[in-house]
Amino acid sequence: MAAASTVRGTIKEKPGFNPSEDAAALRKAIEGIGTTEKTLIDVLTQRSNAQRQLICKAYQDATGRTLCDALEGDTNGHFEDILVALITPPAKFDCQEFIQAIKGAGTTESILIELFASRSNHQIKAICDAYLAETGRALIHDLKSEVSGDFEKTLLILAEGKRDESTNVDMAKAKEDAKILYEAGEKTWGTDESKFIDILCHRSVPQLRQTLVEYKSLSGKTLQESIEREVSGRLEEILVAIVKCVKSVPAYLAERLYKNMKGAGTTESTLTRIIVSRSEVDLQDIKAEYKKLFGTSLYSDIESETSGDFCQTLLKICGEDGK
Repeated sequence: MAAASTVRGTIKEKPGFNPSEDAAALRKAIEGIGTTEKTLIDVLTQRSNAQRQLICKAYQDATGRTLCDALEGDTNGHFEDILVALITPPAKFDCQEFIQAIKGAGTTESILIELFASRSNHQIKAICDAYLAETGRALIHDLKSEVSGDFEKTLLILAEGKRDESTNVDMAKAKEDAKILYEAGEKTWGTDESKFIDILCHRSVPQLRQTLVEYKSLSGKTLQESIEREVSGRLEEILVAIVKCVKSVPAYLAERLYKNMKGAGTTESTLTRIIVSRSEVDLQDIKAEYKKLFGTSLYSDIESETSGDFCQTLLKICGEDGK
């Protein structure tokens, strides 16, 4: 949510990068007898997204077909999905995940919650721009038809990407907001959800961090505990996600990864989305939080919960340090 002052990704620009050489290596790997998966993995996981865009251009110039088409024709399953994700510009990838979440019989609310609770204003605006370019429609307009009630209200405010980005903390305001939240929830019979939505969706991250501290000293409970007691359903899920992201986006995403791998069945698309989308943002921090929260490394859990080329690709993106 808050822009990190330093980039904490696992993938960096490759020095001495030559897109034509990489495109030729990929072409050979794809067009030769039997696809050389190792080459695909090594090239695509060891370049930044901006460099991969140049490889895509060089590949199309050399072959007359897009790298995306070539990968889709030559690989399959989760391995194909992650390679295509790697060569997709970040905002377009988030946008495609959003489209995936709202299309079909039921909307996948958990993906919407993750996307809008964890992304910065800048990232959210980029998703909206990508959506307009892809569909010719406003994302907010289409979102309205997919969700309803207070959950809709919360998502729509987040999707506007207008959270205050000031780094100043107004201590008096934090106390006042904590009191408003306490009086809207714990202190009254029935909960005034609109107060929770307004404060959690509009205040800056540093301001909300201070509000969490003030809330705890006022009520004796954490705001998350109060939300879990006072609110239910999808609204509870999104408000809790916002509180978790205020505290730490990497910790929130580490928990998403853990629950995804240790739950009823691993959802590979969630692993792909989080690992790829954070690979140049804060995946180092996600790995550190994962170890701190669960006492095991993200690397070893991916190794034991996934398999094949898909597994190898995830591991390459994660990097072995802290294994």
